[in-house]
Parts: sequence; structure tokens; C-alpha cells
Amino acid sequence: MQSAEHRDESLDIPRVMDQLGRSARAAAARLANAAAEQKNAALNLAAGRLRERAPFILAANASDRAEAESRNQSAALLDRLSLNEDRIEGMARSLEAIAAFPDPVGRVTEERTRPNGLVIQRVNVPLGVIGIIYESRPNVTSDAGALCLKSGNAVILRGGSVGFRSSQAVQDCMAAALAETGLPGEAIQSVPTRDRAAVRYLLGQMTDTIDVVVPRGGRSLIEAVQRDARVPVIGHLEGLCHVYVDKDADPSMAREIVLNAKLRRTGICGAAETLLVDRAGTERLLAPLVGALIDAGCEVRGDAAVREADARVLPATETDWATEYLDAILSVRVVDGVDGAIEHIARYGSGHTDAVITADSGVAERFLREVDSAIVLHNASTQFADGGEFGMGAEIGISTGRIHARGPVGLEQLTSYKYRVRGAGQVRP
Repeated sequence: MQSAEHRDESLDIPRVMDQLGRSARAAAARLANAAAEQKNAALNLAAGRLRERAPFILAANASDRAEAESRNQSAALLDRLSLNEDRIEGMARSLEAIAAFPDPVGRVTEERTRPNGLVIQRVNVPLGVIGIIYESRPNVTSDAGALCLKSGNAVILRGGSVGFRSSQAVQDCMAAALAETGLPGEAIQSVPTRDRAAVRYLLGQMTDTIDVVVPRGGRSLIEAVQRDARVPVIGHLEGLCHVYVDKDADPSMAREIVLNAKLRRTGICGAAETLLVDRAGTERLLAPLVGALIDAGCEVRGDAAVREADARVLPATETDWATEYLDAILSVRVVDGVDGAIEHIARYGSGHTDAVITADSGVAERFLREVDSAIVLHNASTQFADGGEFGMGAEIGISTGRIHARGPVGLEQLTSYKYRVRGAGQVRP
């Protein structure tokens, strides 16, 4: 049932959304052929606008946070929603980093000359108009808008309802920078209502103007989009991330990685949610790891072996192994070597990010080869699951699908390709 707070009875949803789509389609046609220098100028100007308008953005964010707190939203959501001067500066720097990357549009990725003299090139081209539906993270507004702009795509953004004011304030900066550099401001638009009917309309009725939808959020959001969408979806499923500590792991390294993977930021999709410890290494690894987590303020839920190692551990249920907490809570299980770890991850994982900690290169290579996730790491924290950390400048999210894009979705992943064929009068016999 739609709450009155989220419904604008005066808004004609079909008319408004159709106008967004038509404007985006026209903007996409212009952006597809825009010079890299012009797009970069818009991105750098947008970074400046974010800095200049920081007080206004922070005021909008304060209103959003107050509303979220009044609704008793989770600490994880409040963390993702919250902005401060440092986070706005980080958003501005991200735009500048994206501007500094090579333009992916028009890049020749393959070229060959056939025996008949035809020269065939495969060339990167924009996807067109992208709809991005995400939860209340204002930084996604700037990152997604910038990535779409740089890759020559128009975008229609729909952020979470409790971050509505913040996202609108950020989007205004982006659209203003576009217009000031001679590009269409309609290339970066936001859905102007919190009414969920607008999302349903975008997913089901805008097949003529939306080329692909990218959802970014929890399982319920992803599943709803995949169920309702009549256009292609680049799916970003929940981050049910695992860290497996092998019997040959260095204890000090394991401690540092596990604490970072879980507690650096608990509310992001790359945060570890389950720790798996090799049964053969429990005597020297299990109790110190569990103790360090609990001492650092993390609630640990474990199986019988884990509870024996530390009396403060709470019992884990079957549900815990499949839960993305996005909080200072971690499930811990003892497994029979790398075989047990791979089996557990295959059963409960979301295909997002999983890590192995070991000094045994054979175990590491097997884990990297056999764990079927978008990102697999050896001796590194799962919190590196981020486009910026991959040297991509920024990302829209981590795709857990297998078609078109997998892992961090950045500039390259927001393009498709076409073939350009040059001849000299050839005809086919």
C-alpha cells in the first residue's frame, strides 16, 4: 500500500515519465557524438558546483536524515545516506577522476582485414538511455550521472525515497554543469516524485525510451526490478561476501584483513558477512579472530565449534548463513578446508565478492578458480570490491550477472559496440 507521504496525487505519472523519456532520448542522441573535451569540461564544472553548493546539499541531507531517523531507519541506511564536507569532496574528486579517464566512446577494440579487402572494426558505442534505481545513497547520484555522461549515455535517476532531497540537490549540480558547457541538461535527470508508481511505469511502460535498467540495492529491490522490468537489466545483487581463512594463513594478516573486511564500513555491499575458518587451523586461528572481532564491537554468531572457542558467541541459525547484515554482525563457521569453503559459498553466496587468506599458493589458485563470484581475492579485504579501487574512477555498482557486465560497472561496461566495415566496391559472390 502506498503511503500518503510518498504519493503526489497531483502528478500525472505517465505524462511526466514519458516526457523524461523523450528528453533523455534526445539528449542521448547528442551525447553519443559529443567531443570528449566537452564532456570532460562538464564533469570538472560539476565537481566545482558540488563544492560551491555544499552548504545547500548538506542542508537537504540534514532534512533527509531527520526524516530517516523519525522512521527508525537502520544504522546502515543512515550511514549510506549521510553526507558531510569530506564525502562531498570525495564525490567532487570522483567526478574529476572520471573526467581524466580516456573516453571509451569510439574506441576501436578490434580490427581485421578480410581476404577480400574489407576492413572490419569493432567500436565502442553508448548504450543509449539508462534508468538507474538505487537506495538512499546520494553519492550514487553523482557517480552514476558522471559515468553515464562520460560514456555518452543519458540517464534517468531514481534514488531512495528517504534520500530524495539530497539526490535532487546533487542532480541539480550535474544538470547545471551540462547546460553551462553546451550539453543538454536533460542528459542527467531525476524522477521528480517519491511515488513508487513512477518506478513501475519506468520499468514496464518506457520500452521505447529506456534501453537498460541498472538497480543498485538490496535483494528485495533487485528482485522487484527483475520481476517488473520489460527492458534489459544489469543486476546488482546483495553482497553476501565471505572470507575464508585457510590453515596456512598468517595469523596477523588474517586478523587485519578480517577486521577490515567486516568493520571498515559495515553498510557497503563489499563488507564481509560470513567468516569461514579451516578446521585444521582452528587451534591457532579461530579464538584470536573471534576475540578480536568481539573486542572491536562486532556481534559474532557461530556454529558449535565457534561457540566453544569464545563463550560470547551467539548461536548461528540456518538463516544467518544467507543474511546480508550490513551491520556489525558476522556469521562464523568452521569448514573442512578449501573444499568446505567452496561448498559453503556455492550454497549461500550471492556471487558478489569472496576472499581467501592463505600462504598456500595452491589453495589460493583453487579458490580463485572455483569460487564463481564476480570478484575473488587472495590475501586482501573484500572491501576492495569497488570501481574506484579497481582504477575505474567510480562505478554504478557491482554486477553479479553473467551477461554484458560482471563485477564493477564503470565506463567500459556502460558501452556496447558496433561494427564499422570499410570497402572499395566489394560485392558478395
